[in-house]
Amino acid sequence: MSLTLRTISREQHLAYIQSLPSASHMQVPAWADVKAEWRSENLGWFDDRTGELVGAGLVLYRQLPKIKRYLAYLPEGPVINWFAPNLQEWIEPMLAHLKQQGAFSVKMGPPVIIRRWEASTIKKGIQDPDVKRLRDLEADFIEPRAFEVADKLRRMGWQQGEDGGAGFGDVQPRYVYQVPLANRSLEEVHKNFNQLWRRNIKKAEKAGVEVVQGGYHDLEEWQRLYEITAVRDRFRPRPLSYFQRMWTALNTEDPNRMRLYFARHNGVNLSAATMLIVGGHVWYSYGASDNIGREVRPSNAMQWRMLRDAYALGATVYDLRGISDSLDETDHLFGLIQFKVGTGGQAAEYLGEWDFPLNKLLHKALDIYMSRR
Repeated sequence: MSLTLRTISREQHLAYIQSLPSASHMQVPAWADVKAEWRSENLGWFDDRTGELVGAGLVLYRQLPKIKRYLAYLPEGPVINWFAPNLQEWIEPMLAHLKQQGAFSVKMGPPVIIRRWEASTIKKGIQDPDVKRLRDLEADFIEPRAFEVADKLRRMGWQQGEDGGAGFGDVQPRYVYQVPLANRSLEEVHKNFNQLWRRNIKKAEKAGVEVVQGGYHDLEEWQRLYEITAVRDRFRPRPLSYFQRMWTALNTEDPNRMRLYFARHNGVNLSAATMLIVGGHVWYSYGASDNIGREVRPSNAMQWRMLRDAYALGATVYDLRGISDSLDETDHLFGLIQFKVGTGGQAAEYLGEWDFPLNKLLHKALDIYMSRR
């Protein structure tokens, strides 16, 4: 297939995304409005024979301080046929185009999964003192074509990005936790939860925890819980304006793109979460909880409701997003994987993010700048 790459309209881009079973929420045109501090462009790949749009990518451009040159970033994209034998013919025109646009470096995250580990495998790993990381465990599923993709990228001159590398703090998780929903009944999904999860869901029901959906006007209440969480877990919270912008941008593009949930007890909101929907892929994207009321298990109740709603939407996967690959109980991120493993899903490893320095000197300068921040 011979291809032509050119800038496309947001409408063309959105129509293409809507024609697919799913794509990353960071590759929908409206994501550019969420990331307002970046300049953006919509790219399209066309099949020369038919003139048909066969791939798309949302590019975010961030200017390097004091220089009129840009980092070009395609988070969890582009949305192309990654397993095409002629991968070069997809990627090289993109690099040439981005260079023309003033990019000194390109970062992308191929949405390609290499390995998956079942919950039962991870549990065994946690109990084995010799196992420290997911990588130490034999995967239950390996995608051989993913290794070919990595190989081709290396041969083209792409470098595997460091986890937490030069993405202006916007680097995407390499390891995620997902609950597959396709061809399964809700009963099966529930049965796959571990005992603690099932017990906690029951506990919340008995205590009278109710889970409700919120709207734009509830984002201030979301922010209150989110900031409590930020203090407790020692991270820098995003401002309320970010979530307001996210809500407006995503739901203007598609009224069912973003949802907000609260778990409340005796009229008090104890936990909250945002949910994103693109085709058959549903993400739990941000979570927050108060320091009080934990004994009534609001978070378990809320996840179970969100998962059921995802199922009702016809989702093929409920994605709990990032985890660390550490299975060491002393690791501060261990609680996160422990909580997610309880859903009985699978850990998945993506190919990770890749960098292409179009200007080696400026790319190096960016690395130094980022390491100092």
